[in-house]
Amino acid sequence: MGKEYYDILTAAASSVGMEFDDIKYEKFIKYRDLLKEWNEKVNLTAITEDEEIIKKHFIDCMKIFKFKPLKDAGKIIDIGTGGGFPGIPIKIMRPDVEIVLLDSLKKRINVLNDILKNIGIEDVSTVHGRAEDYAQTSEYREKFDAVVSRAVANLAALSEFCLPYVKVGGYFVAMKGPSVEDEVINAKRAIGILGGKLEDIMEVEIEDSDLNHNLVIIKKIKNTPKQYPRKAGMANKKPL
Repeated sequence: MGKEYYDILTAAASSVGMEFDDIKYEKFIKYRDLLKEWNEKVNLTAITEDEEIIKKHFIDCMKIFKFKPLKDAGKIIDIGTGGGFPGIPIKIMRPDVEIVLLDSLKKRINVLNDILKNIGIEDVSTVHGRAEDYAQTSEYREKFDAVVSRAVANLAALSEFCLPYVKVGGYFVAMKGPSVEDEVINAKRAIGILGGKLEDIMEVEIEDSDLNHNLVIIKKIKNTPKQYPRKAGMANKKPL
């Protein structure tokens, strides 16, 4: 196996204070190949070029560790994981972490199970269902040190999907594109109602590209009221 992306992945890991090695590299390359293979049958990603997958998916997800508490979080759930982002890259970088991947499409969950098996990652839970439903169960509600989500919905709706899963004292980290200021302003009320407090907006840069993304960091400071999240569809139709 060639190592053409080894240096850029190592540099990206190093930039956020994470270790990188041959084992992690092999897992990422296998992941890339399986994504491309499965993407022909099930829509997982619009990004299909090797270098773009490395930068726009893997390195982008790796940069979530710029927020240091994620290096120590014991239990993380990825809401609306799609092709496994950012949950699978988090797990590759931190094999010790307990990860749950949740997605509303059964086909995608089946694909992720196959990908995880073939990459050689065993202890990841994959869940098929809607975020609004699982957040009301005692097994999932306020049970996670961190909730992560990437490009799923606007921040007001996304906060309603995600904050109910976060333990008080834990964090919701939303991975967003370059211009998040308006979205954050419009979501402040929802974040407060749901028990969160905006802590930071961290800019992240992707090596060898002009891509700039943001991590929106929300700390859970009190319990989410029982009526949230509302039933499926409400958070998008009528944001708080």
